[in-house]
Amino acid sequence: MGLKCFGLLLIASAGLAQQFEIGGLVGYGFYRAGTVFGPGVSAQAGIRNRFAAGFVACEDLYEHISGEIRYLYQDGHPFLSSGAVTSEIQGESHALHYNLLIHLNPREQRFRPYVAGGFGGKFYMTSGPAPFPEPLPNLAALTNQDEWRLLVVVGGGVKYRLFRNVMVRGEFLDYMTTFPKSQIAPAPGNTSRGIFQQFTPLFGVSYVFH
Repeated sequence: MGLKCFGLLLIASAGLAQQFEIGGLVGYGFYRAGTVFGPGVSAQAGIRNRFAAGFVACEDLYEHISGEIRYLYQDGHPFLSSGAVTSEIQGESHALHYNLLIHLNPREQRFRPYVAGGFGGKFYMTSGPAPFPEPLPNLAALTNQDEWRLLVVVGGGVKYRLFRNVMVRGEFLDYMTTFPKSQIAPAPGNTSRGIFQQFTPLFGVSYVFH
């Protein structure tokens, strides 16, 4: 009977120790582009660097480990560039993923550095017509095809508790996907290489629930 009561107390105390965060994020996405290779010629293929914004919902269950669901919008236009010729199409991306955070300091500390990693999906979306005529038809074409890609996220940052219910954070995340071949389509016989990496510094403010 005593052991049962002790177990119930542990479960109750764990529940009381739960902490939740809901907040917003703003930042900027810097891309590492890929390459399309043709016979004796190549083109840089990527997404323009633009602002990013999103939100986060975090469940802080343990002293050093928490999990969070995140959404991020990035206003980046797909482009092709070879020599003096450059073409682009209006576009954007929407990333939805789950991150696991490992904190260096316990939950009661104001200053909490962390490393993060997770996975999800990224939706590359166009919002304008494809270029006509295509400026680099021998290499690749920009299309108005929307495309989902598997997303892997790694990075780190720091949280700081300003007040009991207000948390700020600064972080740097790398959003990685494979080449979106439906949206930036290599010409027949050509090949595309490279991981699309969106290096993203972010600043956020969250409200904390106990």
